[in-house]
Amino acid sequence: MKETLNHIRNRPRFKMYSNLSPEECEKNLRAYLTSHNDEFFGNINREVATIFVKTTENNYWKPNLAIRIEKEESTTVIRGIFGPSSAVWTFFMFLYFLFTVAWMAFFTLYYVEKQINTNNYPWALPCSFTVLVFIGLTYAAARFGQYQAREEMNALRRFAEEATFPLEKEE
Repeated sequence: MKETLNHIRNRPRFKMYSNLSPEECEKNLRAYLTSHNDEFFGNINREVATIFVKTTENNYWKPNLAIRIEKEESTTVIRGIFGPSSAVWTFFMFLYFLFTVAWMAFFTLYYVEKQINTNNYPWALPCSFTVLVFIGLTYAAARFGQYQAREEMNALRRFAEEATFPLEKEE
């Protein structure tokens, strides 16, 4: 069994090598997408391919498969990554960053207040706990989105395995 298939099953990204040219890899991916156009849609060119699953629902965590085809010396490298759109990913990372900085600021105000024995920021500790709740809600929203998209992720993994398996270089 090919080692790449195990990596695709266990990780959200994969990397494989092929003896085919980038143009031939593009043609093979395009042919697979065309033959399965009732289930998948996307955009494929010589360097980048983005594949989506056709669904009637359009939730915020709609996953895609981004494939990058690059030429390195005498071989072609095919890299793939599974996940939500970059806009959704960036939004969640922004929320985590914002809430973490807010928590640090509120907790620092509380700590400094206790160290200098004042009562200037009595709201700092409750605000830090509130921000921790927001971090938890953000995490729960991300996990819920991943849960809703699990069938689409399985379909994208199947696409990656079936479309790229014939392209992999024999060791």
